[in-house]
Amino acid sequence: MRTVIIGAGVLGLTLAYELARQGGEVEVLDARESGLGASSVNAGWVVPSEAAPVPGPGLIMKSLKWMVHKDSPLYIRPSADPAHVRFMLGMWRRCNARDFRSGFQAHLQLCESTNDLLDDWSRDGVVYDSYAQGLLMAFANHENLEHHVGDLDVQASYGLDPQVLEGDSIRQVEPALRQGLAGGIFFPHERHIDAASFTAGLRKRILELGGTITEHVRIDRVERVGDTIVAVRSGDRRFTADAFAVAAGAWTGRVTDLFGVPLPIRPGKGYSIDLVPAPVELRTAVNLSDAKIAMTPYAGRLRLSGTMEFAGLDEDVNHTRVGAILRGPAGYIEGWQTPASAPQAKAGMRPMTPDGMPIIGRLPGTTNAYVSSGHGMLGVTLGPGTSHALADVILGKGYPPRLLPFTPNRFVRKVHRTPALTPAS
Repeated sequence: MRTVIIGAGVLGLTLAYELARQGGEVEVLDARESGLGASSVNAGWVVPSEAAPVPGPGLIMKSLKWMVHKDSPLYIRPSADPAHVRFMLGMWRRCNARDFRSGFQAHLQLCESTNDLLDDWSRDGVVYDSYAQGLLMAFANHENLEHHVGDLDVQASYGLDPQVLEGDSIRQVEPALRQGLAGGIFFPHERHIDAASFTAGLRKRILELGGTITEHVRIDRVERVGDTIVAVRSGDRRFTADAFAVAAGAWTGRVTDLFGVPLPIRPGKGYSIDLVPAPVELRTAVNLSDAKIAMTPYAGRLRLSGTMEFAGLDEDVNHTRVGAILRGPAGYIEGWQTPASAPQAKAGMRPMTPDGMPIIGRLPGTTNAYVSSGHGMLGVTLGPGTSHALADVILGKGYPPRLLPFTPNRFVRKVHRTPALTPAS
């Protein structure tokens, strides 16, 4: 069986690998080089403990406060575009405890096997840098800490072993933290990986298994016969397959529109900055929870990641927000010195959905086209479980129940057809 996958980021490559290792013929297409964008500009965290949807209780009030500060963790560009308004209203409707907890549980079921899958993939020859050092959530604000402690029953029920640390006891886990913090929550079983090495390792193994990766191909047309997709095209180039999957990250909605299914996936820009050499040695990955900054220690460097911008579909760098990320650790790390000159920052577009949950499954109105996108900030955490389950669907091995909450049908009222979707002559 031959499958064409559109998108060579974490979701596209993990799906291609899962299909190839089960004997399928795969070709991955990307509009630029593989492994770029949000798939490389991220913290690399594999953290089921942090797999909550973005919409949650209290987010509306926080977002209103943040909007008046140019260097806040969240920015929403004002727009009268109906699609933007519908998206934001849909997100705000999900800012309640019931939807938050049900979405969190759905995510945890999806990534329950992630660590086992990553270990299995390593044994199969996918080579990448991995660090099993746990995750520490650090809090300067007591109220914020208490808010997170109130939801720990969800993580505990999935065996994530959350450990609440009051006050300076947090420094027993991470001595680099300053005195006087409110405390923290430590999750000892979490890990982080080097995302760039992960996508490179997947790419190499896919090629070894006989797969094909074709770069600098922008899909601009879809051919179909009735509800069956027969080919996708990029100019004069034509790619045929038995099945097609769209995993194009923040660009997914534009691509699925060619299939007649415009999905509400919008870009949420984030930044990462690598400090070399690392200005502080951390024992574990640290989430500066009040400042919304991720600190990820790698061999010889420290990566800072953060912010969420709902603006344009571009990777331009806002240096005001980069400056806020560089200053943020000063409130948590003993002796932190903000770099006098900002290192080069990189931006990545996270694929966001109104309910904060991925869109995974068969595209409505088709018999053989699928989507895997909308994972937001959780692509590395949810990606392995997503691709393992979706590969079973594509190969006709059944429909795993854990995919049911993520069906594309929840966003599709009517499938449209355009002249661009007619069969090739």
